[in-house]
Amino acid sequence: MTASVVDIIRFIVLVGLVVLFVAMGVNHFLPKPARLMAKMIPPRLRFAGPLRPIVLVYITGACEVLGGIGLAVPVTRAAAAFALVLFLVAVFPANIYASEHPETFRSLSIPFWPRLAAQLVLIALIAWVGFF
Repeated sequence: MTASVVDIIRFIVLVGLVVLFVAMGVNHFLPKPARLMAKMIPPRLRFAGPLRPIVLVYITGACEVLGGIGLAVPVTRAAAAFALVLFLVAVFPANIYASEHPETFRSLSIPFWPRLAAQLVLIALIAWVGFF
């Protein structure tokens, strides 16, 4: 492939990631999805007070929105990519917990191995558009 074709593909992936993270982040602020996501937080990570589950959902939503916007801005792209990679690693325990409880989380309960594969592909795409 020529450099221009790779640049076009990279731009399309970048736009897709920006839209994906902003949309997923906004979803964290909608009442019904937010309540369900709060239940996804593993019991050992559930706290009372300022870090109660619903607040963590709002914080992670803000991280996704800001990370998506950060990817869109060339000056902040590398920092946003780094932050989103860390973010995806940090929230993975919630995805594992959801995969272990399909009766509770329905469509959010993606089995572990496909979820891990998807997470790794997402991390690779973020790194590609953010660092290379």
